[in-house]
Amino acid sequence: MANRPVHFIWLLDCSYSMQGEKIARLNYAIREAVPEMRSVAHDNPAAQLLLRTVTFSTTAKWHHQTPVPVDDFTWQDVEVDGMTNLGEALHLVSRELQSPPMPQRALKPVLALVSDGVPTDDWKAGLKAIDATPWGRKAVRVAIAIGHDADRSVLQEFLANPELQPLDANSPKQLAAAIRWASTAAVKAASQPVAGSGDPLAKQPFAPPVLDDDDDDDVW
Repeated sequence: MANRPVHFIWLLDCSYSMQGEKIARLNYAIREAVPEMRSVAHDNPAAQLLLRTVTFSTTAKWHHQTPVPVDDFTWQDVEVDGMTNLGEALHLVSRELQSPPMPQRALKPVLALVSDGVPTDDWKAGLKAIDATPWGRKAVRVAIAIGHDADRSVLQEFLANPELQPLDANSPKQLAAAIRWASTAAVKAASQPVAGSGDPLAKQPFAPPVLDDDDDDDVW
């Protein structure tokens, strides 16, 4: 049986508040998570894992625009620049969640949002654009809040499920753990076909973990 695509899209906050260790740790964490994503994909041969990345700062843009099979994917470091235009990023992604370009036979896409601050544009309009698409409503959504200044209410609304919570990444160790979890557990969830006509978001077969942190680790 031919495998079915799973589109995994990172939405990464690259505003100036992410400069320094935060952006360096984010790049490192995603780069190190890619081999684990390959392992998960190999364990689910009926699904073809395809990766993409959107960055948002003063503008939103595709960092990896063409879906790349995970076996061929090479992480390219992101850099910081300006504001936090999350709404623009959500609009970009919403256009890819239509059918077409998303194939009808695809499995649930994964939308993984990482941010350390407060959006500076109309993010609610962007979120409505996501929710208005058939694949946006079906998507497995993950949100990671970097540091104590991240707007958790925005991330919670992005998740669109009161039973899910954003992951807190208040230190480099927690960020690495959150990226690793988002990269693997969410792919496993997305690789399962949606059964029935109920709300697929309510049936996500995973829950975010509580991330432990060592006292001697740096805190953001």
